[in-house]
Amino acid sequence: MAKILVVIVTFNARKWVKKCLKSVEKSSLPADVLLVDNGSTDDTLALVRKEFPLTRIIETGENLGFGAANNRGLRIAHDECYDFAYLLNQDAWLEKDTLEKLVAAHKPEWGILSPMQLDARGRRDKRFDKKCGKYIDAALGGYHNDKLVVEVPFVMAAHWLVSRRAIGTVGGFSPAFRQYGEDDNWIDRLHYHGLHCGVVPAANAVHDRGGRRLAREKKMQLKCIATVVKVSDPNRSWTRMRIRELMELVGMGLKNFSAIPWRYIKEFKQRLPELKELRDASMRKGAFLIDESS
Repeated sequence: MAKILVVIVTFNARKWVKKCLKSVEKSSLPADVLLVDNGSTDDTLALVRKEFPLTRIIETGENLGFGAANNRGLRIAHDECYDFAYLLNQDAWLEKDTLEKLVAAHKPEWGILSPMQLDARGRRDKRFDKKCGKYIDAALGGYHNDKLVVEVPFVMAAHWLVSRRAIGTVGGFSPAFRQYGEDDNWIDRLHYHGLHCGVVPAANAVHDRGGRRLAREKKMQLKCIATVVKVSDPNRSWTRMRIRELMELVGMGLKNFSAIPWRYIKEFKQRLPELKELRDASMRKGAFLIDESS
């Protein structure tokens, strides 16, 4: 039987954490749970300790961000010889057979496997559908196969089954990203090392982010972060991308009548030496994780 560590990063997760943990508890394929708390100020930890006493907890004492907190879990999964880590968002939950179906479909070339990511109403999550829907629909072709895996260029890290091989090869999330962009970069590095990312259409799970809408300013900020993702991609030319993405920021401001990308240009240029150093480091086996001293 596969040995799985479910890693959940929490921050003021009182609204979701009970349903999230209950879903793991009811999984047809048993898994251990590690909760990494990023300095919650509500009663998240009190609830977990009372109702889920078998959950292992790491308190960071501060908001480290998504990537750095998940690295704590990935490091433990690697060091304690788990076959898989399952990265599960605090506002997400499994179906009873999600893990079972993902593990059954796994082969060595798959670094990441994701279930179909649904919203709380049982429909495809909008962002998941935008990123993965066309590949899934093209591959299914009207038939059902429990072990079918559809290769996709990207899938959100709300539900990631990550193999031990991928953890040891790719390593952890890059410190170039604190919030947003870290999953894009990890998958870019996965591809750099010749591993693949896929979705198992027979497996379902929920990501409950309904009702949360991004303001226009936040959307522009995310577009700016996308330039950092591109220059950090080890599959692309550093020289070409740093010039191209500076021009992209200028064009983005003109196209959207927004000063946000133009203000971001200064920060982007200042960060280029750091981003180059982190990009180079990201190509190493086990980067940001296995070669860390703590």
